[in-house]
Amino acid sequence: MRRRDVMAAISAAALTLPAYGQPSARAVIAYLSARSSRTDGPMLAALRQGLKEIGYIEGSNLSIEYRWGEGRYERLPALASDLVREQVAVIVTGGGEVAALAAKAATSSIPIVFNVGGDPLRSGLVSSLNRPGSNLTGVSSFLFTLGAKQLDVLREMVRAADPIGILANPLDPGFESRIYDTRAAADAVRQTITIAEASTEEELERAFETFVQQGVRAVAIMAGPFFVTSADRLIHLAARYQLPTMYFRREFALAGGLISYGSDTAEGYRQMGVYAGRILNGSNPGDLPIVQPTKFELIINLKTAKALGLLIPPTLLARADEVIE
Repeated sequence: MRRRDVMAAISAAALTLPAYGQPSARAVIAYLSARSSRTDGPMLAALRQGLKEIGYIEGSNLSIEYRWGEGRYERLPALASDLVREQVAVIVTGGGEVAALAAKAATSSIPIVFNVGGDPLRSGLVSSLNRPGSNLTGVSSFLFTLGAKQLDVLREMVRAADPIGILANPLDPGFESRIYDTRAAADAVRQTITIAEASTEEELERAFETFVQQGVRAVAIMAGPFFVTSADRLIHLAARYQLPTMYFRREFALAGGLISYGSDTAEGYRQMGVYAGRILNGSNPGDLPIVQPTKFELIINLKTAKALGLLIPPTLLARADEVIE
């Protein structure tokens, strides 16, 4: 071969090689959420942190395809099917069972890492907490089991809070069983409750009007992705109708809600990132046990309490993980 031909061949080969220190290819995963990009920012930061711990950095050796339900659950099946057609390596789901179930229905081969508020056994996502089997694993915050504790805190904060309003979304998976559990918890302490349902912005307004008409003294919001996307609206309605309201995630209290009690959301999403990274490295999702919370947070917004003319008991303040002044 002539020298000129050899040099041309070397130059052509060099063009196909990655630059020094750069990955030759990126892994591609997906994030499917029943919520919105506006609400999921803090969770995505935690997810990326978990991925980074395993060696995956978005924009470097990792790309993430994002799909948003925007609180409209009916959009999720089509979004999940779209991600399957994209042949992503892993689907990570946020926004509760609705997103996880949509992903599960769309594929039995692509690994799925979910974050749900309820029991993944009860919802049929997995067959075991220790060895989930199939192509799914993830994190359960077990928010759906905190109803009794949230009622207790609300009753301690608002003396003689009778009745207490319960706001629930009938489109959330397990709605009937969650209502049953809530009624049982209320009956156990002889607490009267009034349940209002809402799955649209217009129904939120009517729900609070119903609470006022029925003499509700305080409100507890059931966990669900639609209520996260409607956080600003819920906080506004609680303030307008002067109703002390218990929420299920710290973000509500940080945004001006009175009080929240729930698991550490950021830690759950970090764990999802770790699991997604491990699966990219070859782990079988069916062998990764469901992560369960070890820490629950009580957050109180004193500024909102003052606006409501509410005096928070010192014993409750002493137990709070964070007090916003």
